[in-house]
Amino acid sequence: MLRLKTLSASALLLATAAATAQFTDVINSNRPGESMSAFSVGKTVLQGELGITGVKEDHANLGWDSKGLANELTIRYGAFLEQLEFIGEFQHQWDRFNYPDVGISGQTRNALKGFNFGAKYLVYDPNKKYIDRKPDLYSWRNNHKFKWRSLIPAVGVYLGGNLTLTDKFPLYGEKGFSAKGMVITQHQFGRFVLVTNIMADKFGSNYETFGYVVTVTRGINDRWSVFLENQGLQSDIYGDLIFRGGAAYLLDGNIQLDVNVGANVKDTPSVLQAGIGLSWRFDGFYEDVLVRLPGEEKNMSKEDKKREKEKNKQQKKDKKRKDAIENEPID
Repeated sequence: MLRLKTLSASALLLATAAATAQFTDVINSNRPGESMSAFSVGKTVLQGELGITGVKEDHANLGWDSKGLANELTIRYGAFLEQLEFIGEFQHQWDRFNYPDVGISGQTRNALKGFNFGAKYLVYDPNKKYIDRKPDLYSWRNNHKFKWRSLIPAVGVYLGGNLTLTDKFPLYGEKGFSAKGMVITQHQFGRFVLVTNIMADKFGSNYETFGYVVTVTRGINDRWSVFLENQGLQSDIYGDLIFRGGAAYLLDGNIQLDVNVGANVKDTPSVLQAGIGLSWRFDGFYEDVLVRLPGEEKNMSKEDKKREKEKNKQQKKDKKRKDAIENEPID
C-alpha cells in the first residue's frame, strides 16, 4: 500500500502548544492520513500507531485483481532533542491475487512487505521566539482577524531508508534497500492545520519515485477531527493521484481511534481502500520543557535555576501521586 502520514485531532487542537515544545497535552498522531507532521512526539516519549486497511485493486489493461488487508505498525520515539524523532514502520500484506492471463486464480500472498526507518528533525518553528500580543478586551474583531504570520510554516526534514523484504508484490518495489528523503511544512489557520510533504523515495532501486501529500485537518471539538488529503506519485514505472478522507476520535489524552477511506483516479490499477487505526502514547518519562522569553534565562542566578529545577521535579511527583489516587479502585 502507498505510504506517508497525517495529523490527529490532538495536534490540531493543541498546535499552539506544539509551537513552543514538541510535546502536547494529548497525543499527536500522524494517523489517519498518509502525511507526516513537522513536529515530533517529544523527548523520551514512545508512541505506537497501528492501522488495518482493506484494499481492493483491479488492473483494467492486464486483467489482474487482488483483495486483502494491508497492515502497518509505526513506532515513534523522541530522543536527544525535543525536535528530533526516530521512526520505524513495519508493513504487512495479506491478499488473494487473480491473474487469469498467466493462469493464476485465487493465489494467496502473505508476507511482511518491508521495514521503513529514519529520523525527523524540526528545522524551523516560526513561533519559537514569537510573543503574541495580549488579547484586545474591547474588540472581538481584533482577536479573530486573519494573522499574516500564520502563512509562515513550521519546517521539518526526514531522512531514512526502505528495506523491502519480499518480491510477492511487484507493484510496490523490489527486494533490497533504498533511500528516502522528505521536506515537511505545517501551517495552522485557526482550527485548520495544513501539512505538506514533498518526497523523494526508493532511491537506489528501479522504482525511484517523486511525490507529495497535502493534508487539511480540522478540529470539530476537543474529541473529534476530520481530514481531507491528496497524494501524488510519479516514477518511470508507476504514477497516480489518490484522495482520502476520514476522522479521528480522542479516547483519552494518550489514545486515539481513527477511520479512513481512499480511492485513486486511474484504472491501471484502480485502488479502493478503507481502514481503522489506533494510536497510543507512553509519556511516563517525559519532563516538561520550560519555554522562556528571549534573554530571560540570562538574568536568572544559579540559585534561581536550581530552585526552579527542584520545583519542576516536585510538580511532576505531585502529578504522579494525584494520578495514582484518581486511578485507585474503589472498594
